[in-house]
Amino acid sequence: MNLKTLIIILKTDLKVNQAAAKLRGFIACKFPDHILLHQHNGDKFVYSYPWVQYKVIDEHLIVVGINEGLDDLKKIYTDINSINLGESSYEIIEKKFVENDVRFELMSFFHQYMFIDPWLALNEKNYEKYQRYGTWKQKKALLEKILIGNILSMSKSLGYTVPAPIKANIINMKEVPTKLKGTPMLGFLGTFSINFEIPDYWGIGKSVSRGFGTVKKRETDDISS
Repeated sequence: MNLKTLIIILKTDLKVNQAAAKLRGFIACKFPDHILLHQHNGDKFVYSYPWVQYKVIDEHLIVVGINEGLDDLKKIYTDINSINLGESSYEIIEKKFVENDVRFELMSFFHQYMFIDPWLALNEKNYEKYQRYGTWKQKKALLEKILIGNILSMSKSLGYTVPAPIKANIINMKEVPTKLKGTPMLGFLGTFSINFEIPDYWGIGKSVSRGFGTVKKRETDDISS
C-alpha cells in the first residue's frame, strides 16, 4: 500500500526539552478549524490512526502528516514562525520540508526497527498480565503479540487488508518510566524485527499523535541532521 507522507522539521533558537503533547496543544489552539491536526470535531474526539503526529526528536520539533494530513500541514506551514510551549517561547530559525511516497504493507522478509520514543504497549488489562509474568520469555511473547495487534489496528484504520500473518520478534526492550497527561505510565524502548514495512517516524501503539511509539528503521539516517 502506497501512502504519502510529509515531515516538517522545525529548528528553534533554543533547545526544546518539552513534551510533544505541548506542540500538539499549541497547533490545536492556533489552528482549531483543521480537524486532522488535533482529532477533535467540536467537543468530540475523532477515533482513528492520527493523520498528523507530533514529535520532539533530538531537541527538534517534528510534525508528520499522512495522506489527508498533508493538505492541512501545507496550509499552516508558512504561518508557523514562533511557538509557545507552556511557559517557554521558541523562534523558528529554520524549516525543513520532506515529502515522500512511502509503503505500508506486509513483506516477505523482516526489517529491523527501533523505538526512538517510548512505546505505550500496555493497557490496564495487559499491564496486570505483564506484571504477573515471571520470566522475560513470557513478557517478550506478550509484547510481540501486542505489537502485531498494533500493526493490525493501524492497517484497519488506514484501509489496508493484511493478506497473511504478521510475525514479530522483540530483539531487545527495556522498561522506561514516562507520563501521559500527567499520569505515570510504563513505556518501552528498544528494537524489534517484523515482516512489515513501516515508514520512518510513524508512531505505534497508544497516543502516537503525542509522539509516543515513534519508530525508525535501523539502517536509516537521522532526518533531523
